[in-house]
Amino acid sequence: MYSRLIKVPDKSFFLFGPRGTGKTTWVRSSLPDAVYLDLLESELFNDLTANPARLESFLPPHRNGWVIIDEVQRIPEILNEVHRLIEARAGRFVLTGSSARKLRRGGTNLLAGRALTYAMHPLTAIELGGDFKLENSLAWGQLPSVHVESDPKAYLESYVETYLREEIQQEGLVRSLGPFARFLEAASFSQASVLNVSAVARDCGVERKVVENYFSILEDLLIAAQVPVFAKKAKRRIAAHPKFFFFDAGLYRTIRPKGPLDRPEQIEGHALETLVFQELRAINDYLRLGYSIHYWRTADGREVDFVLYGEKGIRAFEVKRAAKPSGSDVAGLHAFIKDYPMAKAFLLYGGSRRRREGSVELVPLHEALPRLPELLGE
Repeated sequence: MYSRLIKVPDKSFFLFGPRGTGKTTWVRSSLPDAVYLDLLESELFNDLTANPARLESFLPPHRNGWVIIDEVQRIPEILNEVHRLIEARAGRFVLTGSSARKLRRGGTNLLAGRALTYAMHPLTAIELGGDFKLENSLAWGQLPSVHVESDPKAYLESYVETYLREEIQQEGLVRSLGPFARFLEAASFSQASVLNVSAVARDCGVERKVVENYFSILEDLLIAAQVPVFAKKAKRRIAAHPKFFFFDAGLYRTIRPKGPLDRPEQIEGHALETLVFQELRAINDYLRLGYSIHYWRTADGREVDFVLYGEKGIRAFEVKRAAKPSGSDVAGLHAFIKDYPMAKAFLLYGGSRRRREGSVELVPLHEALPRLPELLGE
């Protein structure tokens, strides 16, 4: 098991993350003496669905240690009982979930500040340590299982199928899997790009409102995210639509169909931007840095891939695979610095030497990803 950057807090907490990111493994190894309740177990699920108040009967009497409830979104009503037990027994709960849909949409009791909220992401370059290989991460992503499976391609294909079958179909989130499967493929062409919902709807032959709901499902299931444009005190006309990302580079490449007219460098470029995105999200969340993540794009086409904004300042990142970046590769960063001179700007590129070009620092990708906390001011 890889050592994770996330640390157990001293109070109850939610831990959300897509399936396969290692939530259960981490909490059980971090809290080996905790009472463990898995709501994927049919008998336990049926008992607690019928009467959530039975939760206390599964706990040792007079115990106020840690309790892990896995896949808590399956019985949102149980959170009222968790709330009561935190108050009555000073208990501490870990509440894991691979979907936030039912919790967000049902007016669920989220414990009124009595529990923190954490996120689990795919492995980071820091966590992988000597096992981190940029080419492998671009090809297969960084879900823990791809580093132990003999056939990572088959694992990822099974992963996508499992989501379709267990998360989408069993939860009754869509009427038919066929249109949703076509939507997933169409959405993959929007990876790391400004999202055009109408174009996706045309590509998969589904009505726009249905596609909007599909995108909402992806976000609620934590397998995709939208990155908003950075427009604070904008001095130029800025793009309005968000960028779209599946949460892991390997997942993106598994869903993305490939044909004879596809340019491999475009798929590689989007995979690289995805890898940097998932690393930025993970480091920001695990170290509780407090940044919000954006991108920046002007009406005349100047762009910065990621802008992180928070109390620690502004960090701007452009991502390029080229070993010898051109002037156009840093033009967006220079334009951004002109508008936001307090920002620190980085070009993450495929070369081997760390150097500066004016106000922009060029950092090799193989060096940057394991040292993101330093770049983010930690």
